[in-house]
Amino acid sequence: MSRVTFEQLLEAGAHFGHLKRKWNPAMAPYIFMERNSIHIIDLHKTVAKIDEAAAAMKQIAKSGRKILFVATKKQAKPLVMERAAAVNMPYVVERWPGGMLTNFPTIRKAVKKMTTIDKMSKDGTFDQLSKREKLQITRQRAKLEKNLGSIADMTKLPSALFVIDVMKEHIAVAEAKRLGIPVFAIVDTNSDPNPIDFVIPANDDATKSIEVILDALCAAIVEGHEERKVEKIDAPASETEEETVPVRKERRPRLNKKGFAQDDEVALNAKVASKFVKEEE
Repeated sequence: MSRVTFEQLLEAGAHFGHLKRKWNPAMAPYIFMERNSIHIIDLHKTVAKIDEAAAAMKQIAKSGRKILFVATKKQAKPLVMERAAAVNMPYVVERWPGGMLTNFPTIRKAVKKMTTIDKMSKDGTFDQLSKREKLQITRQRAKLEKNLGSIADMTKLPSALFVIDVMKEHIAVAEAKRLGIPVFAIVDTNSDPNPIDFVIPANDDATKSIEVILDALCAAIVEGHEERKVEKIDAPASETEEETVPVRKERRPRLNKKGFAQDDEVALNAKVASKFVKEEE
């Protein structure tokens, strides 16, 4: 059974493409007809493609991996923020930072800078700064939060990208393809579907169209998360213990020249033990 029906997409206006003169010939397989110089998208194919994308996203979520949602166009930003946050997925709704994927270590450094500033505000370091320095750091923190706050928990590269408007987010798509990261995208009639792994042919300008497709994909992600939880609960306790608790062989304590067990000698010399711990740290 389809997650989205033909009627839902039709009502949302997902079938309206761009003007004929703006079309990309590579989108021909997904175009049903032309009406008043506007291309009409074949919604039967859209339904099939949504199901295909939803099934793939469900498997990604089930395996515990992350999907990065990317949408910087005005009508899509609030929807993506709400839906992605609800399914615990990272998202980018402000300007795409160049090198977000291809130069990910640098992006992580910027995210860690936010954490450092937060620590400074808690441990009293802020109290020792001048008013001007506090203002500069606060502004820097706000800028980092705006651009990177939504990916603060993304400690490694995402397993996939979901993009709304391939033309607008062409840099994100190019970076993902360079790294071999699969791309899901809503593709309108004026865009090139060839770089996209999971094409969803639909109107990428109408808020209702974006909302219907987002809801279907996020529902699949929730299903993946639920199945992952069930599998963890059903896993035998003995298997979990074997994985988490290593089996260690008992060994006889070795004696030194003084006849002490080495562990006893360390215990007797508190200073040496303390120094050893410090050096290890």
